[in-house]
Amino acid sequence: MKKFITMSLLAAVFIGGAAQVLADEAGHQAEGAKGEHHISIAKGFQKLGRETGIYRFFNPQSKEEKAEAYRAALIKTVEAEIAAGHFHGAMEQIHKAHGVEPSLLDDLKLQIEEAEAAGYVAPASLPPGAGQFVMILVGLLLIYLAIKKGFEPLLLLPIGFGAILTNIPMAGISAGPMPGQPAGFLYYFYTVGVESGVFPLLIFMGVGAMTDFGPLLANPKTALLGAAAQFGIFIALLGAMAMGGLFTIEDASAIGIIGGADGPTAIFLASRLSPNLLGAIAVAAYSYMALVPIIQPPIMRMLTTKEERCIVMKQLRHVTKTEKIIFPLLVLVLCLLLLPSATPLIGMLMLGNLMKESMVVDRLSDTAQNALINIVTIMLGLAVGSKLAADKFLNVQTLGILALGLGAFVIGTAAGLLLAKLMNKFSKDQINPLIGSAGVSAVPMAARVSNKVGLEANPQNFLLMHAMGPNVAGVIGSAVAAGVLLALVG
Repeated sequence: MKKFITMSLLAAVFIGGAAQVLADEAGHQAEGAKGEHHISIAKGFQKLGRETGIYRFFNPQSKEEKAEAYRAALIKTVEAEIAAGHFHGAMEQIHKAHGVEPSLLDDLKLQIEEAEAAGYVAPASLPPGAGQFVMILVGLLLIYLAIKKGFEPLLLLPIGFGAILTNIPMAGISAGPMPGQPAGFLYYFYTVGVESGVFPLLIFMGVGAMTDFGPLLANPKTALLGAAAQFGIFIALLGAMAMGGLFTIEDASAIGIIGGADGPTAIFLASRLSPNLLGAIAVAAYSYMALVPIIQPPIMRMLTTKEERCIVMKQLRHVTKTEKIIFPLLVLVLCLLLLPSATPLIGMLMLGNLMKESMVVDRLSDTAQNALINIVTIMLGLAVGSKLAADKFLNVQTLGILALGLGAFVIGTAAGLLLAKLMNKFSKDQINPLIGSAGVSAVPMAARVSNKVGLEANPQNFLLMHAMGPNVAGVIGSAVAAGVLLALVG
């Protein structure tokens, strides 16, 4: 119990610091004109507290709060469209607005007129024709990596093909509708499935239906390793904010989630906070997931000794069916009480898992694991590829995203390893630190890599089931991190 309390306090300190940084930045943006540039840790926690289900059950959102939330979302969306040079899209948002005072709409229209008069300065990139040609080559490269190297082929192949389709001149495959003409089919894939957040949620349901939380329940302390691996998310966020104004706090939050190595979560968060960077963020997230077998082993060997890699862990206890059924329900209840903003992801993950473990809806579980997730994966990959247009991808922001994503992934891997080593200082039952690297939520690839490196050190050391504990905990951890970011920044 003492060890658990100690680890919990460390986690609380870390989350508190992250909350302060995010709250400070939100305060900078909201109060910058008044010269107020500081919000305390207490206010950061206060903001999170007001977003909990416990608080809202007893303090339902008032009409004034709903109206203010709507106004804030409208302003944020219009300003994002203006920043991306989408003046027509910004004006559409104003025309669709309802219940907003006319003076605010007039101010937003004036902003659009001024920005349009000043002219949109796109980030430095190649000329359109050359840029499209380069992006077609990028699409072919992704397809090559999927087929020849086997790097996350289920997504890199459709993403690469979508990138080729969207960069074909004059085809308009991902273009929006025009008078008398429908939009390209990839536009509808993106709008219906990604912009709405439906595709990532359906993917999460399928993942839940394929996931066995037994190893986590058998050894609950490995959940801390899954939490530690999310450390890279907040480091990448801080790094993005330090890049000389290249990214906003919303952009930085969406970029940071790459460190969780969870593609659907990255897409879900980016579609809400930074849709203009969705293509680069999704490609970075899935690329680093695919490169787990290349990126992680050198870090694992560098941060562990041969003796540590040879540690043999005792066999996991048997987990009962009752435990497996109660777990998804318990996680859902805790999530809706403490962090409702994460319930879309966590809820669908736990629904899929409950269908699997209850064993009373085998047809639904089988559909979620196979037919549904396969269909959605095809459309999701093509929709993400549609955002790899040359004018959105070939710029300095993309390079920053790729660098920050790699840094987040490396730091997340290292944090899991180091926490496992620290836990061994306090634990009677030794943990092989290699399973800490599986805390990133690349399921089950990260667990397989931990097992492979362990077998290299000791041919009798089978770590796969032990590594699945932090691996599935990482899936939950990345969804929780996304919920925290949505609550503080969204």
